[in-house]
Amino acid sequence: MLLPPLPDDLRRQEPHAPVVEGQPVISILARERQALDRANARQGRTVTFYDDLIKKYGSRP
Repeated sequence: MLLPPLPDDLRRQEPHAPVVEGQPVISILARERQALDRANARQGRTVTFYDDLIKKYGSRP
């Protein structure tokens, strides 16, 4: 059985937001939360990809 390749996007790691001296902490926190949102969305796409594989090919006993 050949499985489809994992989309490249799902292998990517999300970097932390850069900390720039002199910037307000709230702006750094906002960028960090955006990064977390992107990471969580990617994880959701990974789960969907896996669930689609299970539906198509079945799971192992």
